[in-house]
Amino acid sequence: MKRSDVTRTLQVQFKGMREVDASAMLEKVIDDMKQAVARDDRIEIRGFGVFQSRKRASKTGYNPSTGKMMHLDVGKTILFKPSRELTKKMNG
Repeated sequence: MKRSDVTRTLQVQFKGMREVDASAMLEKVIDDMKQAVARDDRIEIRGFGVFQSRKRASKTGYNPSTGKMMHLDVGKTILFKPSRELTKKMNG
């Protein structure tokens, strides 16, 4: 599903909504979610899942092209944990 599919779905659901308004609504939700994860907030969407930031420890890795060892710094990543409902729906 692409962004345009979501805006089209919003237009169908809320009859009379212009494409520009649906796109702006989706953009606002996505921006708020990005800001929340950047602040280390947990985002829970019932029936869908949970997004949260996770700290990644520093470690030693290997450069695959040269084979040399290299240091990988501490960082953050995003963890998504699907809800039970979503998992059941996916598995039929």
